[in-house]
Amino acid sequence: MITLYDCATAPSPRRARILLAEKGVAHETVQVDLRSGEQLGEAFRKLNPQCTVPVLQTDDGLLLTDNASITAWLEARFPEPPLLGSTPAEKAEIASWNWRVEFEGLVAIAEALRNSVPAMANRALPGPVDYGQIPELAQRGLARVQQFFVTLNERLAGRDFIAADRFSIADITAVVAVDFARIVKVKPGEGHPHLQRWRTAMAQRPSTAL
Repeated sequence: MITLYDCATAPSPRRARILLAEKGVAHETVQVDLRSGEQLGEAFRKLNPQCTVPVLQTDDGLLLTDNASITAWLEARFPEPPLLGSTPAEKAEIASWNWRVEFEGLVAIAEALRNSVPAMANRALPGPVDYGQIPELAQRGLARVQQFFVTLNERLAGRDFIAADRFSIADITAVVAVDFARIVKVKPGEGHPHLQRWRTAMAQRPSTAL
């Protein structure tokens, strides 16, 4: 059986949950308590020395320890529906926008959060090594998140999806990023009508409720 090591409150494993649901892949779920630091314990380090979730254990025992490898494996193993694109042009466009959403959105949100929350004073970056906070990065991250919303709103003018003409991994990543931005008190407003329309449409997909 395929097993997803998950954390219900974290954005990164949510991407994997939505992807698995869209692919219709049956799997078991093991919750990892990030709040208590379970990911830093010896047992979890044996699964993933990087001490992060998600981790996907395939039915043949392969351990995939990041969203990039999980997405690549699931698309190859379960090609329908094609969430990375079908044609060379689609694949390129979807890959480009997925990377932009990760870098301009998710990374910026994490930058704003991890460099400002007292509970993360020595956990400014995920992983096995402790890093101190840099308050200026929190300010920059917040500005980047606000610009990210402007970028998505402009991109979605006259479009139903982030990339290509179909639902893709770029939409999954963007849904997670837009929702996660609330943790730094940024959400789509009156100045983002296209982004609001798109998010409302995405809510019709059962997978996005996961």
